[in-house]
Amino acid sequence: MTVAEELTPENPDEAEEPIKQRKNGLYPGVSDELADSMKSGWADTALRGLEPIAQAAETAARRAALSARFPGERLVIPAGNLKTRSNDTEYAFRASVEYAYLTGNQTEDGVLVLEPVTGGHRETIYLLPRSDRENGEFWLSGQGELWVGRRHSLTESEALYGIPASDVRELADTLREATGPVRVVRGYDAGVEAALTDKVTAERDAELRTFLSEARLVKDDFEVGELQKAVDSTVRGFEDVVRVLDKAEATSERYIEGTFFLRARVEGNDVGYGTIAAAGPHACTLHWVRNDGPVRSGDLLLLDAGVETHTYYTADVTRTLPVNGRFSEIQRKIYDAVYDAQEAGIAAVSPGAKYRDFHDAAQRVLTERLVEWGLVEGPVERVLELGLQRRWTLHGTGHMLGMDVHDCAAARVESYVDGTLEPGMVLTVEPGLYFQADDLTVPEEYRGIGVRIEDDILVTADGNRNLSAGLPRESGEVESWMAALLQG
Repeated sequence: MTVAEELTPENPDEAEEPIKQRKNGLYPGVSDELADSMKSGWADTALRGLEPIAQAAETAARRAALSARFPGERLVIPAGNLKTRSNDTEYAFRASVEYAYLTGNQTEDGVLVLEPVTGGHRETIYLLPRSDRENGEFWLSGQGELWVGRRHSLTESEALYGIPASDVRELADTLREATGPVRVVRGYDAGVEAALTDKVTAERDAELRTFLSEARLVKDDFEVGELQKAVDSTVRGFEDVVRVLDKAEATSERYIEGTFFLRARVEGNDVGYGTIAAAGPHACTLHWVRNDGPVRSGDLLLLDAGVETHTYYTADVTRTLPVNGRFSEIQRKIYDAVYDAQEAGIAAVSPGAKYRDFHDAAQRVLTERLVEWGLVEGPVERVLELGLQRRWTLHGTGHMLGMDVHDCAAARVESYVDGTLEPGMVLTVEPGLYFQADDLTVPEEYRGIGVRIEDDILVTADGNRNLSAGLPRESGEVESWMAALLQG
């Protein structure tokens, strides 16, 4: 931190909102002369002629659908607030998916309000305006413009998002005075919820969240394009990792994590979730994100990672790679079983198919192999009925994908896992086999081997499209691809 954050007006009681001073700040206050100096002498930086954001038409259509679903009700969708990481440092902010989906805006403290009017709703996006130069906020506050960067003015925001904008600092009073039925997306803004505490019900609010979750089940063209961008960057991130496997061997899994993160930050907003860079037996831990283990020649590396775009759409791709570029006989045997299971799963993805079909198809192939290898007693139907294969397959074979890596999670079961696939849905297909290092029920040569192969699949009108087809999957192709990258 630098000096300016430690400042506070000498007479804070005279300010509208006193600016908090750090307890051990080096400056006791601000002189009147300095305060006057900081108020003036600044160029006009207003942005004019702004074009709407790329997805403005799509976000408007989404709000229209929301309005039609809840006529006559006030709808409140917050972005959320900054969260403290430690003392006076915050986590990087990520707006709530519901808010970003409906507005395209990503700034903290924002709130979208749809107020019922005759024939629909009046939309307002409540935001913080530019930080105030009169009261010194822009240079005295830790969230002022000279500290964290310029905010858009309300006028600029209206031009960008196509929604009338108002000062969010006035919203609490507006909400407290609201009459009639109200719904709010809970869990993001305690101040908003407090203002509505006597006006909302848990049941109505849950219905709002469910609707917004189910609205994202089918992606529009903009969303599909963003997901393809995310996947394309992810493919390049995997290539980056293969090129530096020798450096990972000299250090740890952290080198792999850091290498992929660089690609994510250069080409996107962030990683879409904590990167799993699991080498050797760590591959048997499904969400291994410590990434502090060794990377050894002769072991497998399970890399589960995805780039998140600037609009929050994330890829979710997994490849299991031989660190030295060549599968051993037992590694190939297990890998090929998972590959065959994934092939069966992907083939089952088509419009009109049940969502569960791809999972069932993949699990059947894996179970057949487990029975064939003598690891579990058949017949296959008995094993599947009792779920005995799950000792080694562990997880479901996929999930919806979008602005959340596990998208649409609040959707009704009948609309999601018991539902039917439609064109525009995007889901992962990711079977795996995991033989724990301490599993005494399998031969020793199996122990410590974990394999997962995951791709992002778009349901099309006539079948499906593998968005992540740019990364090889078949074992021989994986070896050839790695060899070419290492030689390059």
